[in-house]
Amino acid sequence: MTNSADAVADPGVDPVDPVTVLRLLREGLAAAEATITRFQALRDAQLGAAQRVAEEIAARDAGGGSPRGEAVDLAERSVAAELAGVLRMSDRVVQARMARAADLGTRFPEVTRAFGEARINAAHVRVIQDAGARLDEAVRAEFEQIAVEACAGETPHRAKRIVERVAERLAPRSLTDRHREVQEDRRVWREDLGDGQKTLGVIHSAAVIDGIYDRLTQQARAVSVANAQAAKDAAGGVDPDPDGLGDPNDERTVDQLRADLCADTLLTGAASGHDTAAGLLSAIQARVEVTVPVLTLHTPDTAGAGAGGQKSPTRSGTVFGVRIEQPAELAGGQPIDTHTARILAGGVTAWERVLTHPVTGAILAVDHYRPNADLRRLLHARDSRCRFPTCGLPPAAQDLDHTIDAAYGGSTEEGNVGGLCRRHHVLKHQTAWTVKQRGAGVLEWTSPTGATYIDKPPSPVTFTVEDPDPPPEPDPETPGF
Repeated sequence: MTNSADAVADPGVDPVDPVTVLRLLREGLAAAEATITRFQALRDAQLGAAQRVAEEIAARDAGGGSPRGEAVDLAERSVAAELAGVLRMSDRVVQARMARAADLGTRFPEVTRAFGEARINAAHVRVIQDAGARLDEAVRAEFEQIAVEACAGETPHRAKRIVERVAERLAPRSLTDRHREVQEDRRVWREDLGDGQKTLGVIHSAAVIDGIYDRLTQQARAVSVANAQAAKDAAGGVDPDPDGLGDPNDERTVDQLRADLCADTLLTGAASGHDTAAGLLSAIQARVEVTVPVLTLHTPDTAGAGAGGQKSPTRSGTVFGVRIEQPAELAGGQPIDTHTARILAGGVTAWERVLTHPVTGAILAVDHYRPNADLRRLLHARDSRCRFPTCGLPPAAQDLDHTIDAAYGGSTEEGNVGGLCRRHHVLKHQTAWTVKQRGAGVLEWTSPTGATYIDKPPSPVTFTVEDPDPPPEPDPETPGF
């Protein structure tokens, strides 16, 4: 997202005009936010310096030798306790912030510079630092440059998807390798909440958790719709179906239904407490939408036969220095491991091919395009988040909005339709915010004060290769050209 606006209000405009006041407020807030960001960067620089002071104290106490880890930790605790009173926070928190600030200044100099110049804020810094933590020094500078550029002028939530994708491309180990390792830690736990309540937590594969939540949501909505119909029938004097799903007296919310259905399923092996004899709820299956790069599907898990004819796992299949095996993504942008993606791909009866631009990654078309269902699928693939600037709600929360209203002749095609969440759909129609389509899915929003914001559709997982030996450019003076 990018924006542009005049920095100074038109002196010929009435100063009490609400739009003029809003423009001045926006400019004043932008200046205040930049100042706050610079002071936050200064505070982090001082915390990083405090970490180095602690290390110097530990070295001095060690008599010039190499201090032990315990000695360094004690020195850090002492320094953190000194600063905790000033910052009015726990010395444990201060000690953690000191270490993080020192890491930022040492390993991410370009991010530190952009932070101090207020081109990015503290939330952007956390996104970049967390994503780049596992990267080697050889690729960190490249990562910093791309990540800072992605974050400048964008919200941390929306930039996070791009930053994590870049970090994944440059990571020394693939997501699939790391996923296999952390899957060893999958678990279920419980925690007391008081008042006779407990919470149940589950750590598992992202695709599995999304599938569980989606299935519970579908079942809960099926019960909710049946309850509403049963209440309507009861009001009209229609006798309820004894084998039906609905209960006219059931007033549970979807959240409550999800929780009850989850409990039934886990306790009985099926949602028998709320299901019918025909098993209407048990028939509902989870839906998980995954975008998979075609080369990832074609890249084998094994390569090269080893001793005894056994194949050894491929760790880094690359072409021109770029890893062929790029991670798949769940709807909304969360990467998942290749093994899970291939299992999901192998279990479907049909694929919807999304054609993308080879360089920009922009969605160009979906196979078998028709109005209605196919258009919805195309836009669902292209607009994997709400298309209003700063919003990141996923496709499930979107309305399909005509940029030029159908009532005024706007066509129902991809060049005139975009995904908006309900909040911003209403904002577009009920306020002075306006939007124009600029082609290739790019939207230009104009605020009531005249500021413009360019929102580009997020690129899906893509893989592009530049030809290392491109053919020579044709000579325009050569006959035949």
